[in-house]
Amino acid sequence: MRQWLLRCLLLLSVLMLAGCPKSASKGSALEEAQYSWSAAIRWGDFEGAWGLVDPELRKQQPITDLELSRYKQVQISTYRDVGGTVLGNGDVVRDIEIGVINRNTLAERSVRYRERWHYDEAGRVWWQMSGMPNLWQDE
Repeated sequence: MRQWLLRCLLLLSVLMLAGCPKSASKGSALEEAQYSWSAAIRWGDFEGAWGLVDPELRKQQPITDLELSRYKQVQISTYRDVGGTVLGNGDVVRDIEIGVINRNTLAERSVRYRERWHYDEAGRVWWQMSGMPNLWQDE
């Protein structure tokens, strides 16, 4: 009887381990990266968002102190996904509408922005490839 109980416990343990996820899927990793990006933008953590931009792009086009100070002059009121698609090379494009409030004038306006996401197979991470959103495109 005792051996039977031990075998049942061992079998139960093996079945429980088999049900555990091995690693995050590429799709869920993309959702997490996009959520982190949108949360950083939405809450005004532009330095945090900058950390999700592709490292090569950050080297080629570094963000300046002046640019960061401009981002501090605005508050984000909305961040809305309005569509997206998967490109032939596996990159993902997402169209975003951002509500921007000027902290000095309290004037609100809407800005459209297109994000491009690329999966780095070696690092197993999604990088944002479009850089920071241009919140002043219509000014």
